[in-house]
Amino acid sequence: MDSAFDLTGRTALVTGAGSPSGIGFATARLLARMGASVVITSATERINDRANELRDTLGAHVDAVVGDLTDPATGQHAVQRAVELFGSLDVVVQNAGMTSISNPQPEEGSLDTMEYELWRASLSRNLDTSFWVAKACLPVMRSAGWGRLVLVASTTGPVMAMRSQPAYAAAKSAMVGLARALAVDHAAHGITVNAVAPGWVVTDSQTAREHEQGLATPMGRSARPSEVAGAICWLASPAASYVTGQCLVVDGGNSIAEERGATNPAES
Repeated sequence: MDSAFDLTGRTALVTGAGSPSGIGFATARLLARMGASVVITSATERINDRANELRDTLGAHVDAVVGDLTDPATGQHAVQRAVELFGSLDVVVQNAGMTSISNPQPEEGSLDTMEYELWRASLSRNLDTSFWVAKACLPVMRSAGWGRLVLVASTTGPVMAMRSQPAYAAAKSAMVGLARALAVDHAAHGITVNAVAPGWVVTDSQTAREHEQGLATPMGRSARPSEVAGAICWLASPAASYVTGQCLVVDGGNSIAEERGATNPAES
């Protein structure tokens, strides 16, 4: 393997990896293929199935942690588990958020009708989780003098906005601000902090409306989770050692297109 993409001897933590079709699990799988030992988390016991799959298919060194990352103890436990089992923690991908299988709540609603409790719940799920995970992992990385922290945000908020999603957009925008602030504070310690902003992605939870929106991108489709994972794992690799404080958009050109739809009028 090219040393620029070799994570042999490194340990990675990937949160929100419970879905078999999600970005988190695709990222954990690619990190394991790059040679990393991996700790994966989810709020439900299904994370144990994902860990077994990685062991069975890749022979990877994997451990699973069950817990709600809105509880600061969960992130701390996952970090400690990684260090105890594998001796270090070098890469952290904070992917938890958006929706919760264990405690599903609606994200949508105009500001006029949104109750403060829903606003706070969305920020807790989508932003506070990043705060707690970063707070737990960065001291370990500083001690080692090397680290990669990648926050999985969204195009919603940092790049564009959707109707009736003020809380989600605010939280995801704040994640990018958090990444930039942490990047400045920790660059001298050999740590990079970046965000990835996926657009439409094919997962088991993608709605019919979201699928239609994906068809209207310049690429004419939604992203595969593995394509988002590729961007995340590049930022997590030695190859991206001089990239920090950035928000890498992975949306098939959707955010730069003035016209919607895959058809090129010049070719019709």
